[in-house]
Amino acid sequence: SLPLAWRGILAGLLLAFARAMGEFGATIMVAGSIPGQTQTLSIAIYEAVQSGQDGRANLLVLVASLVCIVTLLLAAKLAGRSDRSRHDVA
Repeated sequence: SLPLAWRGILAGLLLAFARAMGEFGATIMVAGSIPGQTQTLSIAIYEAVQSGQDGRANLLVLVASLVCIVTLLLAAKLAGRSDRSRHDVA
């Protein structure tokens, strides 16, 4: 049943990754923001904006955007591979 569920598992992993990329509230309230230990990308962007480091904030936003785009392209490629294999069998 695991081979049949791989698309659902992939979708769940992508949703979990997207949620983790945007995580802000729980991390800053529970774990704080210790650079190198509990600081997430979204918190680093927030702190860079708050401290007036616009160049650093822009760079971090660019990194986050690139990671998300690459993830979406990878997901589309994996989903496309599944669609082609289904058409080949039929």
